[in-house]
Order: sequence, then structure tokens, then C-alpha cells
Amino acid sequence: MFQGSIVALVTPMLEDGSLDEVSLRQLVDYHIAQQTDGIVAVGTTGESATLNHDEHCEVIRIVVEQAAGRVPVIGGTGSNSTAEAIEYTRCAQKIGADACLLVTPYYNKPTQEGLYRHYKAIAEAVDIPQFLYNVPGRTGCDLLPETVKRLVHIDNIVGIKEAVGDLKRIHALIELASDQFVIFSGDDATAMELILAGGKGTISVTANVAPQAMHQMCQLALQGNRAGAEAINQRLMGLHKNLFIEPNPIPVKWAVHTQGLIPSGIRLPLTPLSSIYYSTVKQAMKEAGVI
Repeated sequence: MFQGSIVALVTPMLEDGSLDEVSLRQLVDYHIAQQTDGIVAVGTTGESATLNHDEHCEVIRIVVEQAAGRVPVIGGTGSNSTAEAIEYTRCAQKIGADACLLVTPYYNKPTQEGLYRHYKAIAEAVDIPQFLYNVPGRTGCDLLPETVKRLVHIDNIVGIKEAVGDLKRIHALIELASDQFVIFSGDDATAMELILAGGKGTISVTANVAPQAMHQMCQLALQGNRAGAEAINQRLMGLHKNLFIEPNPIPVKWAVHTQGLIPSGIRLPLTPLSSIYYSTVKQAMKEAGVI
């Protein structure tokens, strides 16, 4: 069920920062038409940090309802509070999400034992497939492969999104992969290499802007076609890099707005993309063939 290009979906907002349900539903349909293989609703790219509890569950509900089983939907349900993460995960299960994505607890910097107990507690509390999510550059917390090795034995922990971008780390995780536990990239720049090494796909920021190309690149890499995957990936490299020219999701929301798919809204403390970067992001979009 889970493979290929899974978009880390932006959350459309009006200029005043309120949720835009109409654009969200249209965005789901757009991604399905563009062959996106799955959708993460309210991941960190979806501004989970500034949505309140009701909004968080509502966005997942809308995406599940609009997708209507056409592609799998993964709810972002992580928190730096184990109790809150359990609450969000229960909500996603009740709504009908196919799985949940749980970012490592941010700011409070738990030990590796604390991370193990955190994920074990959530998995035991909610019987839904769960993906670990490691992005230490954002959370200040690194889920090490040896801790992942302890977690793979829990039945409903089914994979990890690894965003370190270190090929040595990727190969250590690939050794843990099985039919029951899959490895996804959380770093678009190294996603192709991860898939060619045995990973199952990417949970992608770039897929917001170039969904069909990301789908095609992932499929070729899954087939072991390095030359074909590389040809597409080279066109996308500018997006992989420049969608992080300011903190995510600032550049990607601007790019998707430029494509006419969402309004320009974004929530404080994030601000719209600085105008000095417009030409850089637009050039990356041109190279990718999306404008």
C-alpha cells in the first residue's frame, strides 16, 4: 500500500490564515490526477505546529473524505507530548486514515530510551499502522538506528521517514527493512538514492510542486532504472534545494500559490516568502517544467 511519491501536503489557508476547505479538496483531487501515490495530511509541511486540535483532526478528515480510498492517506499525529500524540492518533484512526506519521518529540530532547517508550506507548494505545519520522534538523532530536531496531518488532510500527539525508544512515536503516517495515526518504535531494538502495519511496515536499515528475522518478527508481530516475531527478534538483531557501513550508506554499492551486495564506510565526527569493524559486520551477 505504501510506496512511491507520497506528498507532504501543504495546508491551504486564506490570506487571514484561516483554513481553506475548498482549496484543500481541490488539491487532493489535483494530486490524484497527477499520479501522486499517497498523501500525508498535517505533517510538519502542513503547518501542524500552528493548527489547533480541532483543525488538525478536521484537515485529516477532509483529506480522507476527499481521497475516498483512491490513494492512501497518512495523518500526521506527532507531538512532543506522548499523551497528545496518542490523542491525535486516535482521532486519525476514528476518521479513517490508513496510517499515521509521528515526528520525534521536538524541543524537549528525550533520550533514546525516552524515544523508544514514546513510540511504544503510542503503538500500544492505538491499533493503526504507524510510521516513525526522524528530522533532527527541525526537532533537535535524533532517532538513532539502534533505537529504530528496537521498535521494528512492534507489529503496527510499519516504517520510518528518515530526513537526515546521510547515505550512511540510510544504508543502516535499509538493513532493518522487511516486508513489515519500510524505509521512506524525508529528504528529497537523496530520495532517489534511498529508493535505489532498497527504500520504498519518499514523503516529499517537492511533490507539492512537481507531483507527476516525483511519481515518475520514484517508479523508475523502484524498478531499478537509475538512468531514467536520474534524468528526472536532475530536473528536480533545483526544487529539492530551493524549496528550503527559507524555512519549510514558506517556499513551497509560495510555489504552489504561484501555480494557482492555493491562496497565499500562511500562519505566524511563519511569513510569506521574501521577494528576494522569488526569481530563485521560479527558476527551479522552470527547470522542473512546472511553469
